[in-house]
Amino acid sequence: MKNRIRELRAERGWSQADLAERLDVSRQSVNAIETGRYDPSLPLAFTIARLFGLAVEAIFSPDQESA
Repeated sequence: MKNRIRELRAERGWSQADLAERLDVSRQSVNAIETGRYDPSLPLAFTIARLFGLAVEAIFSPDQESA
């Protein structure tokens, strides 16, 4: 799954550690989500969307291969 988390985080001037703290996850988890190595759980995806003030669909989109 593709996502815009790195872009949205950078717009706010947050480090991966800053975002991780806001989400109550590890920095490694944020890195894995940003690089596409890990897809967040649905509750975490909704928490991310709420934090950025966007719909889940505005942040996450399926890869072409998995669509």
